[in-house]
Amino acid sequence: MVKHNNIIPNIHCKKKWLASSRGPIKVKLNLDQASKKKTRRLARAAKAAAIAPRPLQLLRPSVRCQTQKYSSKAKLGRGFTLAELKGAGLTAAYARTVGIAVDTRRSNRSMETLNLNIARLNEYKSKLVVFPKRRGSVKAGDSSKEETGAATQFAGAILPLEKKADEIVMEEVTDEMKATKAFTTMRVARKETRVAGYRVAVENRKKKD
Repeated sequence: MVKHNNIIPNIHCKKKWLASSRGPIKVKLNLDQASKKKTRRLARAAKAAAIAPRPLQLLRPSVRCQTQKYSSKAKLGRGFTLAELKGAGLTAAYARTVGIAVDTRRSNRSMETLNLNIARLNEYKSKLVVFPKRRGSVKAGDSSKEETGAATQFAGAILPLEKKADEIVMEEVTDEMKATKAFTTMRVARKETRVAGYRVAVENRKKKD
């Protein structure tokens, strides 16, 4: 028995996997993992065959990971912004019809990412093969008959991000590098920022006098 003023043990070691007096115990098994994997693969193959020769995936932009800790890493984002599409000469409605993902909620915070994604769009446009809506009637913006005849379905990620080589660049240390004092430059810049408002106030006082 239990000593002192403690609870009486009443543990349940024999749990029922099916229906019980307290209702069914929700125990989820993963016994169909292999069959589900096969089902997903067959579904992807069926979708690719149905939309051929259009690629299965969409073109995604290059974005930076969130927070200061991971912002140095690049990854594929959800979709291109309206500013990036405008820089490449595209509209959101047309971009969605040619396999380009559009994200109206994302906004550009740097010119570097904006120009990078505009270059991605221009590269995609140079390799894009646009089939006419009706067979035999080629309109402006459609590809030629030879290009459409030689087109094949692209598999995998479209324009995947290139991984930078982990190479160390060796440079000679110049006299200018030796003369540069990083801490002194930062200290002076911090001091200039602190007294900037005071200097503006002094200039305004002199103008009034």
